[in-house]
Amino acid sequence: MYSIGEAARRLGIAPSTLRYYDKEGLLPFLSRGSGGLRQFREEDLQAVRLIQCLKKTGLSLRDIRAFLELPAGSGSTAEKRLAILTAQRAVLDDRLRELTDMIHLLDYKIDYYRHPDPAKPPFPPPPDK
Repeated sequence: MYSIGEAARRLGIAPSTLRYYDKEGLLPFLSRGSGGLRQFREEDLQAVRLIQCLKKTGLSLRDIRAFLELPAGSGSTAEKRLAILTAQRAVLDDRLRELTDMIHLLDYKIDYYRHPDPAKPPFPPPPDK
């Protein structure tokens, strides 16, 4: 079992973030020790890592809570979880394409300024879509 401070250190986040997630209903599985202190098991840390991942994909905390509230198991809830994860994966794929285009443009401009060539246009041709 980990205290909130230990859990936060292991996760690389502030204890206040864990308190906020708990207050927002994202950590209903946490056990409490004497004095009501939050206690984190290794499985709880994995759940927080999933929350962090989903948040970084752009999913709102409200939508993350809805995802987590779906009962684990098979059937329609598994299909709903799969649909949410698949949609977020598509969002990431789009963002990755955008980031790749930006990197290519920056690489082109870096090369343009490092190796000036009057014959080279200042901008690359648009990427193929």
